[in-house]
Amino acid sequence: MDLFDLSQNIRKLRQEQGLTVEQLATQSGFSKGFISRLENFRVNPSLNALQKISTALGVKVGDLFHSELKCPLYTFGKLDEGNELSRDDNKKYGFKYLALAHPQIGRKLNPMIIEYTRGSIERDFMMHESDEFYVLLEGEVDFFVTDESGRKHMVAGDTVYLAANIPHKVRLHDNCSFAKALVIYENTSVQPG
Repeated sequence: MDLFDLSQNIRKLRQEQGLTVEQLATQSGFSKGFISRLENFRVNPSLNALQKISTALGVKVGDLFHSELKCPLYTFGKLDEGNELSRDDNKKYGFKYLALAHPQIGRKLNPMIIEYTRGSIERDFMMHESDEFYVLLEGEVDFFVTDESGRKHMVAGDTVYLAANIPHKVRLHDNCSFAKALVIYENTSVQPG
């Protein structure tokens, strides 16, 4: 099970019990921010943290890892109806993330829509542990690979394939106020077979 599935199971259990994020935080002894980051897979919880959360939810720790949700063999959806992921840095960077395959437990691929608007801070270069395929659907961006000199101006319809662990970042092009991209990357925490 990956961190995304764990976080969704915790959220599902909390919601089934009619608890708010704040109530679960109080009952487990954690801050509201920690629970929010956990449910949005922004923090990798320790076993001790999971024990406290499971106690607050009235379940065994193992129940956090097992979902009673049936894993569908296929999932239909729409590009604008993904599960919005709240990450601490979304607003300051001007990013909005929508997970497209969120009902698909144990999936091997993570398709995601990223919407870009002007943020107050530019995001630093980042790397991922898996290959990534990027399709610009709308707008214009500057896509940087390895460093500032590796800039490629992209318009709607342009794509880039990145091998794992390649530093990169995306910036809205100067004459553009909104862009949207589809990103697909491998879920490296799912074991084959």
